[in-house]
Amino acid sequence: MTQQQRPPEPRGEDWKTWGRRMMQFMSQTRSALVQQTGGENAADDGTVMWDRGGKYPVVSEGGEWRQIVLEGGHANFIITADVTPSQANTAYKLTYDAPSGNSKITRGSPTTRIVFEEAGEYILSFSAQISSTSASTVHFYFWPSINGTAVANGAMTTALHRNNATIVTSRTQIFTLSAGDYVEVNYLIDNTSGFLNYTAASSPKPALPASTLSITRTHA
Repeated sequence: MTQQQRPPEPRGEDWKTWGRRMMQFMSQTRSALVQQTGGENAADDGTVMWDRGGKYPVVSEGGEWRQIVLEGGHANFIITADVTPSQANTAYKLTYDAPSGNSKITRGSPTTRIVFEEAGEYILSFSAQISSTSASTVHFYFWPSINGTAVANGAMTTALHRNNATIVTSRTQIFTLSAGDYVEVNYLIDNTSGFLNYTAASSPKPALPASTLSITRTHA
């Protein structure tokens, strides 16, 4: 125990002085994590409380209560089947397999929707393994949408130029989302010979998903 953590010891007959020192010690070392019910003042920086409504800790900073992000708000999605468009130059939405081990991020209805339980900033890392059975150039386009609206400047494109070509294309973006928002991944291929390629496991190689989407909440 350090000197700062050690409670003051009484000395002589001056119990009042010791009492004041003990009160000061307790105010400096006791946990400040108390229940926040509303109306608490955030004027002093560094006070930690528990927000009963939001069910998360908050800390006072700059005159406001800021959420302390706990572990949670994460998910890993994969697609374990080939994805081939029915028509060229037509936008479709990817449907990911039901996730396992996810926290506060789930598939919605329809299952193309990925729904976020809590508001915050999220890192979304997307990848797709794309292939073509055409000797002609095939263009692939991917873009995210939030609540049905395409994200501005959010599209990406890749082209394959020969038969049986396969590459992995990827992008990582940060999105600010509200509680209850949903994200969808859209794709368009300008030739039906292009597809997202799932490769089954073959010892000693594990399976290769047609697409992956990893999501982590980083900020409230």
